[in-house]
Amino acid sequence: MSKEFDCRFFASEKPCQFKLDCPIDSACPKYQPMGKRILIIKLAAIGDVLRTTPILPVLKKKYPQSYITWITDKSSLQVLEENPYIDRLLTANYENALRLQVEKFDVIICLDKDTVASSLASIVKADTKLGFALSDNGLLYPLNKEADYLFRLGVSDELKFRQNKKTYQQLIFEALGLEEKHGEYVINLPQKYKSYGEQLMKQWGINNGRLIIGLNTGAGKRFATKRWEVGGFVELADRLSKDLKAQVVLLGGPEEVERNEEIASKTKSKVIDSGCHHSLREFMGLLSQCHLVVTGDTLALHLAIALKKLIVTFFGSTCHQEIDLYDRGKKLVSDVHCAPCYKGNCDTMICMKSISANDVFQACKEILKANTLL
Repeated sequence: MSKEFDCRFFASEKPCQFKLDCPIDSACPKYQPMGKRILIIKLAAIGDVLRTTPILPVLKKKYPQSYITWITDKSSLQVLEENPYIDRLLTANYENALRLQVEKFDVIICLDKDTVASSLASIVKADTKLGFALSDNGLLYPLNKEADYLFRLGVSDELKFRQNKKTYQQLIFEALGLEEKHGEYVINLPQKYKSYGEQLMKQWGINNGRLIIGLNTGAGKRFATKRWEVGGFVELADRLSKDLKAQVVLLGGPEEVERNEEIASKTKSKVIDSGCHHSLREFMGLLSQCHLVVTGDTLALHLAIALKKLIVTFFGSTCHQEIDLYDRGKKLVSDVHCAPCYKGNCDTMICMKSISANDVFQACKEILKANTLL
């Protein structure tokens, strides 16, 4: 087989990006070998996909000449598009599942524990497989001994809730046998989306230089227990506006329309309801304009971390120790006997009720002062 078929630019059924005739029997001036072919299988959820991106620069450092393919759910594409470390980004669908069964990789990394991802890890060919796969009796198992601890976290509440002190980044680096224990999220937000957020701020009359604090008020349907109380956001918004002279912007997705309207109607100060209709990247553009983001353990938290925003976040039903704020934020952790629980719903919501608006306000002041924004 000609070496052009191993070229990282070879597009197979169409001309490559350089629009050159592809010589089969002579060397192409743009030829670059793929080197190590690496497949990353990480499908969902979006926040989990994003917080897995720290492995990318580490892999490129370990394998300087490599070709990284990442397969993910359609919903997660926007946080991976134009990532400088990903050579090929695939959507998880029937066509690509078939394609991957034909291809051969040097290394497969599967950090998903779901059935589709682990099934792919089992059937795709590779010399080395790391992470998780599905056994022939239909059960998940760790592919390498280094992934055993991360595997056990999923089957032991005692280990996950109380004993483990490692961040997710530490966990995945260890599961892959990498020496690094710390690494930043990798995301590329094109300038047009930053400009989108900037133009909206101007449209809302927010002057340049004014302290902008974004309140992300919701959580996904799966974990309603991550959602702080409406009354807490109302009190917090008023104190941030009055005491810190901040412009408060309410953030959220389609599920927060009524919630944000209620918060805005109950505040004594003027807050901006940013709307809940933005695309994921447009939402990131709004986050990029905030000096500080207040949020629960939800997608907005991971987006804010990726954008290197100052953060105040609160935890009740989920494990705070797995989240690394990279010394740019403060966590408020509910101290109740039943937390964490990872329940989707709760009749009492005692963990979220235990975090007061004053607690969150003081945390905001602390982070802002530490970063000379007050």
